[in-house]
Amino acid sequence: MSSSYKREEALKKVGPLIEHTLEHGYVIIPNAFSQAEIDEAKQELHRLGQEPTPGPASAGGRNSFEGYRTNRIYALLNKSRVFDKFPLQPDVLALNDYFLDDGFLMTAFHSINIQPNEEAQALHHDDAYIRIPRPHPPYGTAVMVALDEYTATNGATVIIPGSHAWDSTGLPTRSAAVPVVMPAGSIVYFLGTLWHGGGANRSGSPRLALTVQYCMSWMRQMENQQLAVDWERLEEIPPRLVDMMGYKVGSPFLGYCDGRSPRTRVAQILEEREGRQRSKI
Repeated sequence: MSSSYKREEALKKVGPLIEHTLEHGYVIIPNAFSQAEIDEAKQELHRLGQEPTPGPASAGGRNSFEGYRTNRIYALLNKSRVFDKFPLQPDVLALNDYFLDDGFLMTAFHSINIQPNEEAQALHHDDAYIRIPRPHPPYGTAVMVALDEYTATNGATVIIPGSHAWDSTGLPTRSAAVPVVMPAGSIVYFLGTLWHGGGANRSGSPRLALTVQYCMSWMRQMENQQLAVDWERLEEIPPRLVDMMGYKVGSPFLGYCDGRSPRTRVAQILEEREGRQRSKI
């Protein structure tokens, strides 16, 4: 299925969301997930946080960008099936069909828990490492899924509306940053060219969210999904999500392994490994 056809279909499904994103660089999708789904995710993150080794940044960031008072749990797909639904939200996939080429990948997926008294994160755009002069089309997109209500004081993501269209000389000011205020269960979707950042948490409560980031099929993923998630777990994960992790050959022939798809090669390796183990019995 061609990218042009998918863009036409996306316009039919989520035309108003696309129009808002084209103009402002972002769009809010209210109540994208139910309260039950949000509660389940929060309970699972709490459980993971109590484990002996939940991750290198689960007790606080390692630099000011991660946030010294911000807790993050990475590689969520390796830790629980509760989180599978979040990268596959239908409106988000339709938006990606419009803004990204066919075969887009999931480049990162983790939780972000901004604690009270955390400072504002540096304003940035997610594709800043791509050394192509701006303005340029987005090569990636991202969502923040609010597991807690986003308010103006609890560390809600802040954005610079319209900054996705700036050229390379455009620099944001903190005064122009607008907090994304939305109820729990909602999503803010934005282009990789949009200036944004985590807000300062001046409330007395933490602000918990999930972030899912996507990229073009020809880009290197920020989180190495092939190593972050155990191969033995792939059968448990929805096939579409496995494809988005990079196990499907991208058009025209990106990422193949010995002339085959990475998923086929992994299955072969696991089968060979199992055969060797049986032979030792």
